[in-house]
Amino acid sequence: MNRLAVTLVLAAPLLAGCQDDRPMAVRDVTPPAAPRGFYSVTGDNGVTLHWLGNTEPDLAGYKVYMSPCANGPNCPYDFVLTTAGTDAAVNQLTNGVTHYFAVAAFDRAGNEGDLSYADVFDTPRPAGTGLILGDATAEPALSGIDFSAYALPTFRLPWDDANTDVYQGVSGGLHYMFAAYTDTDIQDAGYDPASLDAVDFAPNGGWSPDGSVQLIEGHNYVVWTHDNHFAKFRVIQLTASPDRVMLDWAYQTDPGNPELLATRPRSDGARIRRVFHPRT
Repeated sequence: MNRLAVTLVLAAPLLAGCQDDRPMAVRDVTPPAAPRGFYSVTGDNGVTLHWLGNTEPDLAGYKVYMSPCANGPNCPYDFVLTTAGTDAAVNQLTNGVTHYFAVAAFDRAGNEGDLSYADVFDTPRPAGTGLILGDATAEPALSGIDFSAYALPTFRLPWDDANTDVYQGVSGGLHYMFAAYTDTDIQDAGYDPASLDAVDFAPNGGWSPDGSVQLIEGHNYVVWTHDNHFAKFRVIQLTASPDRVMLDWAYQTDPGNPELLATRPRSDGARIRRVFHPRT
């Protein structure tokens, strides 16, 4: 046996003894699924986002993204925040400006899934609480609202002012809200025990035929103004002597916003005022 053969024979047992029979760890490269049930609730200078929770056992949390447009190469979704829950508040947004949102899930290995597939967009709008209106007969100067003047002292107006959108009138001990002109619509959107956010879009129909609704504590109402803006309010309290109503309110500053699901046709004719007749 030559020297090379001897060397190979002696080396073989050494090489065999160096084998590692331990199983190699498999790296997790499978990301979570895209979150489902994603939707937004409009706020004042912000929005609240909600989605259904993922079911992966190694889920670690979610990342929220925002874009100025829906999709395409010029519509990057920028990271906003991380959360372990299934809702998130995005604040410090500009009222009247639409933003698009998406959410992605990630696991403990750092794998991040696809962005949510639904197009979710929202337009923050100004809102307020505790607005008090008087009765058109007893306190006419405090009975009306011009929603477009939400940031001005002229937010409350006399019921018969040319800029009044809606006003309160009391008759037979019952409180009503009237649309001041025939080119403004109003409807009762139903009862909610706690929140103005029960109404998040303008309906296509269901407007009051005569432009009036009875005010009921806890009910939300929708207003469609003559210049194609969406407003809403919720009755917090009704009082007698004096006859007043306290409201929470919100007003969409972006005209014709597609989130409103309605577009008011422009009219070049004269506006027709609804005359207030206290009911008996």
